[in-house]
Amino acid sequence: MDKKKIIIDCDPGYDDAVALLLAAGNPNVEVLGITTIAGNQTLEKVTRNALRIAKLAHLDHVSVAAGSARPLLRDQVVVAANIHGESGLDGCTLPEADYTVDQRNAAQFIIDTVMREPPQTVTLVPIGPLTNIALAVRMEPRIVERVKEVVLMGGGCHIGNIKPMAEFNIENDPEAAHIVFEEKWPIVMIGLDLTYQALATAEVKNEIAAIDTDAARFLTQVLARFSETYKRSKGFDEPPVHDPCAVAYVIDPTMMQVRKAPVHVEYRGLYTNGMTVVDLRKPAPEDCHTSVALKLDHKRFWDMIIAAVKNL
Repeated sequence: MDKKKIIIDCDPGYDDAVALLLAAGNPNVEVLGITTIAGNQTLEKVTRNALRIAKLAHLDHVSVAAGSARPLLRDQVVVAANIHGESGLDGCTLPEADYTVDQRNAAQFIIDTVMREPPQTVTLVPIGPLTNIALAVRMEPRIVERVKEVVLMGGGCHIGNIKPMAEFNIENDPEAAHIVFEEKWPIVMIGLDLTYQALATAEVKNEIAAIDTDAARFLTQVLARFSETYKRSKGFDEPPVHDPCAVAYVIDPTMMQVRKAPVHVEYRGLYTNGMTVVDLRKPAPEDCHTSVALKLDHKRFWDMIIAAVKNL
């Protein structure tokens, strides 16, 4: 089987860390690069976290490129310190990275990588705000026809988390999200409808804690702290790990129920700013380029993550 070539655009972040471990430990994935975006914490902090996770996960041969520190048009992003802490990964032990970021901006790195690789072989996996992806496609529109697909964590068909109908990643830069969704590349939206099913249950955490690897010990810390902050901030007894769902879909899309549906981003509404407006009233038109994930096979999802951590 040919490996799935991906670029992960992220803002680590507890659940971003899980996504990076899954990508690093799965034998069917080739990580071509990691790009960072301000979101769960400031750009400086999430980039440092990405470098350190890459070292732990044996991805220190992979380029890490820092991207935008703020949205396209709006004020500085409001970070999620209430969930991820002041460092973005409070309570977790990681090695210090002994290599530096790529000199290119994340958008330029994405362009260079997509244009270098054969057409239709690179999947973009954005799991933070979509500013870097929007900048890349505006700088080099030809990447639209060369990208295999965009599998993003963000949005929701029926629900929000930062606002009643707006999810954090989309609401942080709705203009960027609008640009990305309106381009005609294939998009799979892994939104809250799906990710709220990806709960880190006590059984899952116990199984991971029994694995004797550095990656498993780190993941145990991640899930323990994520459980505490999600319980305090959101009232969840078990935390949903949103971001690895996008990586899991790339590896094995059959573990999710996905439906084609038109998706547009609201960026001017007084109460709906950042909403992903998904039309599920009838079958999608033949030329629909967007799909939404609705149902997760919870056991297969966690089995995949556990296998990846064992491999590391």
